[in-house]
Amino acid sequence: MACDFDISGVSMADKKEECGIFGIYGDPDAVQKTYFSLHSLQHRGQESAGIASSNGELIHCFTGMGQVSRVFRAGRGVLERLNNPTAIGHVRYSTTGSSNPTNAQPFLGEFSQGQVAVAHNGNLINAPLLRDEYEAYGHIFKTSNDTEIIVHLMAKPTHVMKPDPLGHVLNHLQGAYSVLFLFPDRIEAARDPYGIRPLCLGRTSNGVYCVASESCAFDSIDAEYIRDVEPGEIVTLDKNGVSSRFFVAPGTVTPAHCIFEHVYFSKQSSVIFGEPVHDVRVRSGRQLAIEHPVDADIVIPVPDSGTSAAIGYANQSGVPFDMGFVRSHYVGRTFLSPSQDMRDMAVKLKLTVVKSVVEGKRVIVVDDSVVRGTTTKGKINSLREAGAKEIHMRVACPPIKHPCFYGVDFPTHEELLANQKENMEEIRKFLRVDSIGYISLEGLLSCASLPKDHYCHACWSGQYKIPVSKVVNKFSMERHQMQLFDEREME
Repeated sequence: MACDFDISGVSMADKKEECGIFGIYGDPDAVQKTYFSLHSLQHRGQESAGIASSNGELIHCFTGMGQVSRVFRAGRGVLERLNNPTAIGHVRYSTTGSSNPTNAQPFLGEFSQGQVAVAHNGNLINAPLLRDEYEAYGHIFKTSNDTEIIVHLMAKPTHVMKPDPLGHVLNHLQGAYSVLFLFPDRIEAARDPYGIRPLCLGRTSNGVYCVASESCAFDSIDAEYIRDVEPGEIVTLDKNGVSSRFFVAPGTVTPAHCIFEHVYFSKQSSVIFGEPVHDVRVRSGRQLAIEHPVDADIVIPVPDSGTSAAIGYANQSGVPFDMGFVRSHYVGRTFLSPSQDMRDMAVKLKLTVVKSVVEGKRVIVVDDSVVRGTTTKGKINSLREAGAKEIHMRVACPPIKHPCFYGVDFPTHEELLANQKENMEEIRKFLRVDSIGYISLEGLLSCASLPKDHYCHACWSGQYKIPVSKVVNKFSMERHQMQLFDEREME
């Protein structure tokens, strides 16, 4: 269901990319395998990392700021102290809540039913309302993220008494959530009824079950992808193996899978929403070439997420493919850097032009997306300086015009290039390219195999499948302003 409302005043500056989660039950090397799997999911979060583990009676947890290798660096003995047969892990970019150590996950809490650690990927649009309601009744929160709210819901006495307490709690949540719950004796993995964020089930070579945001996490631990966790499903991993139940009746909600997972976030080697990411991106590149052909000498990608689409464009157009940019793997994803100055600096460090490839050539540059446009402009300038004769920009997703309320760092309307420019000619002039072409929304949707109405494309179309009320927007705005004030006070 689409929702029409005014979002012109809502700030998204505190929203960043969704996170990565992994869990494994009953493996003597569970913590080590969680560590390696988090490495494979590092592209989904480079701000903080954490692992919680259980010996069957007690949960231990360790979190820290930075990438996985930094948080669990050798010589500290952290992984050894966590060593237990069941574990969940998390890599994070802040979706709700500021960037600080208290918001790192998994979040470990304790209530009347014992301990629980929670790792969450997504964004709860009703989190501000729930938080205010619980604070009014005297609840004290230790963090500013929306994951802690889930634990407070679990602790409510009337919820504990329900036949399926966890399913009852999940029905109170609105928005995007793929979430892992580590109890002392089991793991519960759940996905929101719309299936916005990915979550899949796997099995190791020795028959141990695991769950992850992306199937690429299974590759690093010699596990196989079995299937997706279905929207509205809770999968339990315990001593009896795997069991499943639904907290929303299957088929009652039309899925709203985030197709931007295929465009940008997910790793090319992953299977997302039932199909390989690389295949979808190659098809999008082919479609882009059909919609926006141009005479040129070479096709080059903006690596890494633009590479598959560039291959498709080259194959369809017959223009040779080459690598005009060399990427440094020691720099994080610039789209997610917190300030524009840092994004500009990161681009220069991350991408180096191969002058011999582009000099004197008519170049087609294929990128996965253009958000603010300033980092893209920097890449174009680098190609000009290297002697490119012509530069034709081709974008493998439609123009991004609207914020995302489901856990993606699309900023305010005022910062979105496609929203601020009236037409393609203005965008072309801003980027200083000879031509520009975006794939159409209809064309992109045709590149994925599921029915077109099973995807969320609100960032392009403005059609929000999960209604976001003006009240929630008001609370989100107020909390964002409070957060900015708190952060200024800390500086």
